[in-house]
Amino acid sequence: MKKKFRISGLVLCIVLFISSCNTLDPIPTDNYTDATFWQTTENAELVVNMAYNQMYSADKMWNDEALSDNIFEGRTNTDARAIRNGIADPTLGRFASEWSQAYGGLKTCHIFMENVDRVPNVSEAWKERRIAEIRFIRAYIYFRLVNFYGDVPFFTKDITLDESATLPRTSKATVLAFIHNELDEIADVLPSKNELPSTDNGRITKGAAVALQARAYLYEGNWVKVVDYTDRLINQQGTYGNYGLFSSYKGLFEAANEYNEEVILDYSYVPSLKMWGKLYDAAPLSAGARLNAYAPLQSLVDSYWTNTGQSISQNPNYSEDNPYVNRDPRLDATVVYHGSQWTDFDGQTRTIYTKPGTGSNSQERMDVYSGPSANASPTGYYIKKYYDRTATQTFDAGLNIIMIRYADILLMHAEAKHELGQFDATLWNQTIRPIRERAGLTASSALNYPSTINGTEMKELIRNERRIELALEGLRYYDIIRWKAGKTYLDGTIYGAKFADGNTSYIRLDTRRFDENRDYLWSLPQSQMDLNKNLLPNNPGHAN
Repeated sequence: MKKKFRISGLVLCIVLFISSCNTLDPIPTDNYTDATFWQTTENAELVVNMAYNQMYSADKMWNDEALSDNIFEGRTNTDARAIRNGIADPTLGRFASEWSQAYGGLKTCHIFMENVDRVPNVSEAWKERRIAEIRFIRAYIYFRLVNFYGDVPFFTKDITLDESATLPRTSKATVLAFIHNELDEIADVLPSKNELPSTDNGRITKGAAVALQARAYLYEGNWVKVVDYTDRLINQQGTYGNYGLFSSYKGLFEAANEYNEEVILDYSYVPSLKMWGKLYDAAPLSAGARLNAYAPLQSLVDSYWTNTGQSISQNPNYSEDNPYVNRDPRLDATVVYHGSQWTDFDGQTRTIYTKPGTGSNSQERMDVYSGPSANASPTGYYIKKYYDRTATQTFDAGLNIIMIRYADILLMHAEAKHELGQFDATLWNQTIRPIRERAGLTASSALNYPSTINGTEMKELIRNERRIELALEGLRYYDIIRWKAGKTYLDGTIYGAKFADGNTSYIRLDTRRFDENRDYLWSLPQSQMDLNKNLLPNNPGHAN
């Protein structure tokens, strides 16, 4: 059974009221006061659920993916597109909304921790566990904030509107030290996955705290700590929970297989109650999508190995005119390309045609590339990953969004070991090989340790394996930023399929611009700088 982490608009108003919310609109006070709201466990749980909702979402994942070199948002000039094209300024809506959503989530966390002792007739174990969950959520939100903005206002209790207008920024290093300390402390309180009853599926566990520690240290480049925490999930599973690779890569992202052994933490949705619908604007039009606003780029397609484990540039049998044969099976599980098989909601499987001049009837021709302003994909590709066949006809899905999974732990472990000069055939067989085997690669050249490549080539292999395995899961942008590789991946012309000029040239799309002196951190929101001069100066390269 799915855990129903949701909260109504009425409860939102209640929470805003009890928190002395920063609004000029009066909130009715005839239903609850601070003294009465916290008198039931049910009300307290609603606030916890609200914090879960503010931590993450499908929208956040897809919007993060649009910041990367995997996706093109071509329908309108979206905020992510403005960022990537180098034309965003401090007034950009995304800069402001990400900030306000994060601090709204922090407020919920602080309200709960400051009021949970009011709740009568609850055990200390319940209270300690819920506080630990809230502390995890707070750490997760702060982690997201510092990765976007660097130094940010930092506090660990609820504050007033007047206080918020005077707080200076705290260094990113200080906030990260707090995050690490919090995650270590709560890991001792949270249950392991093995101890979690099915009725609590979706709740934060000991394994999630350890995994977030590994990710935070990964983004800092602290390789020793990455190995420490990933090793706990790989080799100390009796303590932290039993995790492993799910048998099917494609099946990982299907509703029938939620909460499987690979999932360390996911964001829960509930069919008919709480849903998301991004694929309504990203799936093939012939499958019922209304238009395409979110399409995979050629660079993502090109990143997938051939079935020999070689890149397309290394494999002499690769042909640009027949590019989708003999490729890593994860490409087919992730991207809809010309000739892909698609299974409709009614169970019928058919071929998708995207190449100009193909398709034998009007339905088949709906997905064919016909220019940058058409309803069809501007890149010649559509999204397949996270397609939920149990969704509604408008692609409203109740499918959970995976936040951290075991394959990511293996890839973090491999990268850290390589950076420490400790990656060898044994580590390969523990990390990369099982990931490729699960993907469906069978050639010995794809599965065996590549002993002839040098250290630089191995680094690129591990990084590309990470891109392929975790594509369209919201992590690619953060990898590029932590690698300081913005110029490599986020600068220059981006392309779609070889469907231009009579199928002889790659579709040319935007020219992206990445400023090494500016774009590793976002601008602070203009509205916040106007309200609080103690936030200044802005991040380098951005206007005050």
